[in-house]
Amino acid sequence: MKKHENLTMLTDFYELTMANGYFESGVIEDIGYFDMFFRKVPDGGGYAIMAGVEQVVDYLDNLEFTEEDIEYLREKGMFCEEFLDYLRNFKFQCDVWAVPEGTPIFPHEPILTVRGPVIQAQFVETMILLFINHQSLIATKASRIVRAAQGRAIMEFGTRRAHGTASAVYGARASYIAGCVGTACTIADRDHKIPALGTMAHSWVQMFPDEYTAFKKYAEIYPENCVLLVDTYNVLKSGVPAAIRVFNEVKPKKMGIRIDSGDITYLTKKARKMLDDAGLQDCKISISNSLDEYIIRDVLLEGAQIDAFGVGERMITAKSEPVFGGVYKLSALEVDGEIIPKIKISENVEKITNPGFKTLYRLYDKDNHKALADVMTLDGEVIPEDDGYEIFDPNAVWKRKTLNNFYAKNIRVPLFEKGRKVYDCPPIEEIRDYCAAQIETLWDETLRFENPQTYYVDLSQKLWDVKDQLLKDRNGENA
Repeated sequence: MKKHENLTMLTDFYELTMANGYFESGVIEDIGYFDMFFRKVPDGGGYAIMAGVEQVVDYLDNLEFTEEDIEYLREKGMFCEEFLDYLRNFKFQCDVWAVPEGTPIFPHEPILTVRGPVIQAQFVETMILLFINHQSLIATKASRIVRAAQGRAIMEFGTRRAHGTASAVYGARASYIAGCVGTACTIADRDHKIPALGTMAHSWVQMFPDEYTAFKKYAEIYPENCVLLVDTYNVLKSGVPAAIRVFNEVKPKKMGIRIDSGDITYLTKKARKMLDDAGLQDCKISISNSLDEYIIRDVLLEGAQIDAFGVGERMITAKSEPVFGGVYKLSALEVDGEIIPKIKISENVEKITNPGFKTLYRLYDKDNHKALADVMTLDGEVIPEDDGYEIFDPNAVWKRKTLNNFYAKNIRVPLFEKGRKVYDCPPIEEIRDYCAAQIETLWDETLRFENPQTYYVDLSQKLWDVKDQLLKDRNGENA
């Protein structure tokens, strides 16, 4: 079993200085509520995909400060000894709720909430944001690419272009959750059960006198699944003819060719005809080389003959918009059992937070089970499933939409209760299947790449009243 890596000290330094400040201020037992949410879907898309929860659970379940950590902090000369003793005996005591991995998520929703001693709930901010921001970003990009392929396989080929080792591994994980069939990253297969895939590099072909010899040797070594890279010299004049010759001689159980350069549409059309004319209708054609959802969509519209795509740098780095932008904000304090809502106000309207301890409901059509809207409520509220429930347009509150014939589901699950893990992370295959099923609950208008229909995310009337009152109080209207 892979040894757990202690990431407790992978944190923003101000989390530690604030923690020490809370300790010296005597508020370490005060209960705070913190929400993670994001403000904008990458690439102007209509939805994002939640990912990274398993790593958050593992991190929170293994929080501990070592003597090496304590000595490092002592040497900084900024922390009192009593605080260092507190860290030495640290035990996570918070409650945590989150949206499960693979779920479509939308701006401003509390996709994860931590409740507990403020010194702890504040400290875990950095790693929660790191894991969920990164994997949700890659899963969201991968979902777009997978949908562009219209059922054709997408292989994650980005390891060598990832921003570091962890990004390569967790990027492969996130892309698999979103529907990729496998990864080139071997360690992601070993540690996360994501199928490792691969063919050959151009250097393999160059190592032999000619393409035929290179292909023949490879096919003899791997007769169960033989995919040959045919663009080292000339795809149509030498690569495909050599591959056809080898396939007819060796007769691999599964066979395919890969093209990594050139005019994808033209080359795949010509290659498909050559393969079919040679009686190799079962031979698959895969394509790689700086692909994204738009290129894939366009070549398929042009009639390219492709069975699978290998996508690397533009997926593993989410090159078109490489920041997810999730934030972690205080939403309430608990004093003598009473929850006191807190709000952050900004002249930038989208940065105004939603106060209070909240529940997140998703409303579904009873007939087709399509998602109609999400509603944030104060904890303990119940969404009435009577006909005529009104929600507001997220971009124009004067526009109302009346829902009928729907049911409501709380889409968050508890991860920890008073520091005790109560959530068993599902196997990766189960998360992947769940993600595919959840995407099917979204309307086509929300799935558009450009100008998608904005999904409704509303506040219950009680929550809206609390927010409105806090805004008035902070603006002096009730002074």
